[in-house]
Amino acid sequence: MAVAKRKSRHPLRGLVLITALMAGQAFALAPEHEMRRLMLATEEAVESENWGDAGEYLNRLQQLEGNKPADYFYFRGLVMYQAKHLNEAQSALETYVNNAGTDGDNYQQALKLITEVEKARSQTPANGAGGGEAGKIAVIEPAGGQRINSLRELYLVDSDREALVMHLNSLLEVAGWREDQTIVKVDQPADVQYRIGASADAVSIQEIRRNADDQVVRKAQSLPVFGVNPQIQWGCESTVGACWVYDPRDGSRLLQLSQNRDQTREIARTLGQLIRNLQTPTGS
Repeated sequence: MAVAKRKSRHPLRGLVLITALMAGQAFALAPEHEMRRLMLATEEAVESENWGDAGEYLNRLQQLEGNKPADYFYFRGLVMYQAKHLNEAQSALETYVNNAGTDGDNYQQALKLITEVEKARSQTPANGAGGGEAGKIAVIEPAGGQRINSLRELYLVDSDREALVMHLNSLLEVAGWREDQTIVKVDQPADVQYRIGASADAVSIQEIRRNADDQVVRKAQSLPVFGVNPQIQWGCESTVGACWVYDPRDGSRLLQLSQNRDQTREIARTLGQLIRNLQTPTGS
C-alpha cells in the first residue's frame, strides 16, 4: 500500500508542473505590454529611490525590441547619475531632451540634471585632466579592468562579456543614423540601427535598415574574432552626415552611425574590448 501511495503522487506532481508551465506561457506579455509594465516598475522604483531595482528594470527594457518611450532615456540618465556614471547619464539625458522636446514631462528636470552632471564632471580629476576635447558624452572613464568592473556594476551582471555586449547595445541605441537629421523623435526611429551579440568565437551584428516606405530590412553577419586586430578604427564624414566604425578584417565600413564623434569613439572602443575578451580563452 505504501508503494501504491508513492506512485499515485507522481501524476499529481506532473500535473502541477505542467499547469505551472502553461500558466507561465499564458501570462507572457506581448513586447509592447511588457515594455509598459517595466516602465511603470522603473517609475515606481525611481520614486521610492530604489536605484538598484530601477537599474535592473532598465536593463530588461534594453533587451526588448521596439522603440523605447522617451521617459526610458530620462530614467536611465537619472539612474546613471545616481550611480556616478556621469558620461552615461549625460548621453541618456541629452537623448531624452532631443527626443521629447519641450513637451516632455521631465524636460525641465532633465535640463537641470544635465547641468548637475556637467558640474560633477568638472569636479572629477580624471575628467578634468587634459581638457583637450570638450563634451565627451558616452565614455566611462576608468580604463582596463577597473572599467570592466564599472560596467558589470552598471548593468548588474557578473560576466565581463555580457557587460560589454549590453554597454555596446546601449550606445548603439542612441547612435542610429538618420537621413534627415533635423527630425529626431521617439516615434520616428533611426533609418539604420544595429544590435550586437556574442558567441564563443564571433561577434554577431544585426543591421536594421528602414527604407523610404518604412519597410524594415534586417541583415545579419558574423565577425569572427580570431586573427583580427581589436584596435577598431573609426571616422566621421561631414559631407554625408555620418560616422563609421570600420571592419577590422579589411577596413571596409561596418557600422553606419550618427555624426557624433564621441559616441562613435566609444562604440569602437567597446567593440574592440569585446573582441579582445572573446580572443582570450579565460574571457567570460
